[in-house]
Amino acid sequence: MTGETKSDRELDCLGLYCPEPVFRTRQEIDKLAVGQVLEVIADDPAAEEDIKHLVKRLGHQLLELQKEKDGIHFLIKKMK
Repeated sequence: MTGETKSDRELDCLGLYCPEPVFRTRQEIDKLAVGQVLEVIADDPAAEEDIKHLVKRLGHQLLELQKEKDGIHFLIKKMK
């Protein structure tokens, strides 16, 4: 990621397809303390919208979303 925000945890969902990236992202967010940041990398085309909706529904913050050659990179901050 090109941003300056550092993640506290990383989750590799490359090669996984819906709904697995969303399930795993939810599990990892639950493990974080409030204020920590999770980086998720996924290559499932559905993951972009699915993870954005999950983050919004749970009340967390999507700090960054970048599409790269290896997949989509998300930076998610746990808000509560």
